[in-house]
Amino acid sequence: MEVLIMAGQMLLGLSILVGLHEFGHFAAAKYFKIRVDKFYIFFDFLFPMPGVMNFALFKKKIGETEYGLGWFPLGGYVAIHGMIDETQDAESLSAEPQPNEFRAKPAWQRLIVMLGGIIMNVITGILIFTALTANYGESYLPASEVRYGVVPNKLGEEMGFRTGDKIVKINGRPFTEFDQVYSPDVMLGNNSYYTVDRNGQLLDIAIPKNFMDRLSDKDQTPFVLPLNPFVVGQVVSGSGAAKGGLLPNDRILTVAGKTTQFFPELQEALKANAGKTVPVQVTRAGQPVTLQIAVDEEGHIGFMPKSLLKEATRTYGLAASLPVGTKKAFGVITTQMKAFGKIFSGNASFSKSIGGPVEIAQQYGGQWEWERFWTLTGMLSMVLAFMNLLPIPALDGGHVVFLLYEMIAGRKPSDTFMENAQKVGMVMILGLMAYVLIIKQVLKLF
Repeated sequence: MEVLIMAGQMLLGLSILVGLHEFGHFAAAKYFKIRVDKFYIFFDFLFPMPGVMNFALFKKKIGETEYGLGWFPLGGYVAIHGMIDETQDAESLSAEPQPNEFRAKPAWQRLIVMLGGIIMNVITGILIFTALTANYGESYLPASEVRYGVVPNKLGEEMGFRTGDKIVKINGRPFTEFDQVYSPDVMLGNNSYYTVDRNGQLLDIAIPKNFMDRLSDKDQTPFVLPLNPFVVGQVVSGSGAAKGGLLPNDRILTVAGKTTQFFPELQEALKANAGKTVPVQVTRAGQPVTLQIAVDEEGHIGFMPKSLLKEATRTYGLAASLPVGTKKAFGVITTQMKAFGKIFSGNASFSKSIGGPVEIAQQYGGQWEWERFWTLTGMLSMVLAFMNLLPIPALDGGHVVFLLYEMIAGRKPSDTFMENAQKVGMVMILGLMAYVLIIKQVLKLF
């Protein structure tokens, strides 16, 4: 049942986003009086071969456009007449362009049509995060809740922090929200410092002048994290935790004999036993239970922790939610850009950073929670916008690059060039799909 719920949530979320993305292209094309032959959710052919296995689960023609639900559950499309894409090639467009064709329109109009899907995904992401903010508010960790102190990483230790330090002041003033510790105003300020309580003694810890350079170094987690007692939250299906019998609300006491009262202690213990199967002692409904759990090579077992530190909620009206939701939405794109930067610089593994339908479904989880569903769907909407803007032929971003070239150079690439570029782009996309859907999943078995 959990697998069906995960798959159902993923399918619903992606269907909504693909439908809205394609509607963005559709609406822009209609506005500029460009003929749209088809508007389909999923493909009514064996993608990417438009002439193979052509049938739809549902279709209805209204005016000049056929609306339908395809049988191949991977994306969707609009067939815009006169545009070289996965449904039309240069040969099919050899006749003189008609006034209602894509290729007959000015470059700026074609550019808006190609950006229509991306714009719609961005709007969708903003609206989802705005609605979530208005409905659920914004959670934060009160500084008073971090009563066990903090745990520093290597940079934090070099600054002078020690495990168990309690931050009581920032720049000589008390603070109310723990996230203020990471405030850019503090970290970028001159002569900023933290005051900590270490075993009853107050000490000042200065932020070094080269702090931001050090903070941006690879593999740097936040320089301090709250010491938080925790229980097991969601367990990832098929993970070492799931196979070992770990259940939600289990309290992990030890890993391979090492005490793990706080989550950072658990992370340290798991990393020390990466690639091994270790005894994990938990309490379950007040009773001790010992499990044998496999730790992967990265030091993970596959579950989400549920902190026992109590968060507070900041509420917003609808108007105030819009800027907050917009910031959250574009934060997803910023994260994607940073992730790609790390991949291209060699600081992150491509194979471990790229996920497919299995990983997406696992993120949705085996229980239907609307807040989680819409949060992930909002994130995916922004990710789709970012990915579609990449300058790869066959993606919207590839078309945008060619249109910008046309607008700057005053002439457009030939239809033959566009067709060949489309083929190259499709090979790249299909190769990536094959890796994510097949090769990566097979490699997990070894």
